[in-house]
Amino acid sequence: MVENNELRKAGLKVTLPRVKILQMLDNSEHRHMSAEDVYKALMEAGEDVGLATVYRVLTQFEAAGLVVRHNFDGGHAVFELTDGGHHDHMVCVDTGEVIEFMDAEIERRQKEIVREHGFELVDHNLVLYVRKKM
Repeated sequence: MVENNELRKAGLKVTLPRVKILQMLDNSEHRHMSAEDVYKALMEAGEDVGLATVYRVLTQFEAAGLVVRHNFDGGHAVFELTDGGHHDHMVCVDTGEVIEFMDAEIERRQKEIVREHGFELVDHNLVLYVRKKM
């Protein structure tokens, strides 16, 4: 029922594929999923939703502000539900794992640097590409 309300608030018609995809994103242990990941998870759950439908719905969700699309270097687009809270990302270059983090000092320094250069920060996206230490 929560999914129905979220879709309506976003101005989208409640359809079974939209509800199933929103549930999959909401209930997955992975916060960052590609369209292919969503499709595979739906297939494993016995849901009959085509890959083209998954792509189309995720694009609609992005336009409606329900999800954020990330295009990390060296990989395909991944989606995460919009939760209203800012965070940055680390992406493991070996595994593709995405790790979220928030650091108040980094946030403070970014704003300070922007001010020092005579600008106002409108938005930002910090992605660190990492590798496990041997």
